Amino acid sequence: MPQQAKLLTVLQNRVVNRLGSNEALPVNIRLICATNLPLHELANEHRFRRDLVYRINTVEITIPPLRDRQEDILPLAQHFIKLYSEKYLKPSLSISRQAIEKLKLYHYPGNIRELQYAIERAVIMCEGKTLDADDVVFSPIEKHQAQVQEQGQTNLETLEKNTIIRVVEKHNGNITKAAKELGLTRTALYRRLSKYDI
Repeated sequence: MPQQAKLLTVLQNRVVNRLGSNEALPVNIRLICATNLPLHELANEHRFRRDLVYRINTVEITIPPLRDRQEDILPLAQHFIKLYSEKYLKPSLSISRQAIEKLKLYHYPGNIRELQYAIERAVIMCEGKTLDADDVVFSPIEKHQAQVQEQGQTNLETLEKNTIIRVVEKHNGNITKAAKELGLTRTALYRRLSKYDI
């Protein structure tokens, strides 16, 4: 809280005093702040000074979570693929259609960081020149959460999951053939694969 008072003074007066000096130096800055908390929660006097929130909240930009921005998933994934291909000295990697589908169907509770780490892991583990759906593995933290939820599943959900596993195995992982036998579209089958973490 004392630091917040000092920051507010700097923002209002546009001057700072260097440590150990009494001379006021003018500053010309743009301050960009980010939070994943709603502003009404942030601006309670026990955590964050309300007058500071008012001062820094001149222009507010709300960015929806990644799961609500499907069109951003592929460009971000390609950016991370390029970044980590260079970092880990891998050849320029492409991404398969199945991997793209898997990325688009995931719900990203960990937002962009979860996508970033999933792509980094995929690049490290990839042995060819193309990232496949099998290379894309999401956070074990979220996987554990899904397993906990699965314990409360109804018998119908368990039956659906087991049927999907059996049919996919029967067709050796061929999603098109499995979807056809199950009477689903490929997208609907991928959605269920993601739902049941298959």
